[in-house]
Amino acid sequence: MRKSIAWRQLRVLVSVSSLTLGVVGAGSTQASAAGHGCPAGEIFATNNTAIVTDPADPRLKTSLTRFDHEVRGIIRTNGARPGASKLLDGIFWSGALKQATYERSREFDVNKVGQDGLHHVASVIAKRYHQESVLTFRCLPRSSPETEAVEIQAPGVSAPRLRHELLANPEARDELGGGSVTLDRRLILVVPLADLSLAEKFTKNLGVDWNTVEVRYGDREFVS
Repeated sequence: MRKSIAWRQLRVLVSVSSLTLGVVGAGSTQASAAGHGCPAGEIFATNNTAIVTDPADPRLKTSLTRFDHEVRGIIRTNGARPGASKLLDGIFWSGALKQATYERSREFDVNKVGQDGLHHVASVIAKRYHQESVLTFRCLPRSSPETEAVEIQAPGVSAPRLRHELLANPEARDELGGGSVTLDRRLILVVPLADLSLAEKFTKNLGVDWNTVEVRYGDREFVS
């Protein structure tokens, strides 16, 4: 997502729309599974290149409006169609610094695009804004051989609550790396499929009813 610790931590992120279909999650509980309503692809990105360790840093208040317009232009110029865009507050754990880092970013829905096209758009964004990597996610059937990640969306989580739980949970901060929330308090985690059970436990520790959670299966890529 940016030239920082955030994406070196891998394992994370956030934001999307509501879906239907019930499906068994990781274990005995159930969550709503994404079967319809997914965009062709999603891109999580920022134009920030600094490492922010103070949650009160004024740079975290930016709306990234110009960045939003610029990325939409990049998407169009490269043959895809921009969809909705959401502002995100990201909280990530830095193993190197041994502390949390913070980032304001955006999630972009991308339509009329395939796997190669999504990769190309993300690479253009990464180079233009000097990012180490930009995260992409594609929804796929749960049974697809390409499915290796999940995007988990959970309502009712604030940025301070996410920060508190991340700092208090060494397993989650080391394995999941962090996460993001939308301005309307929706948590989104993009994690390897193998970490779904841990992500479920972490989400429940945040006070979320797993029956209200939405899960999208697919693949993710960190594009540089």
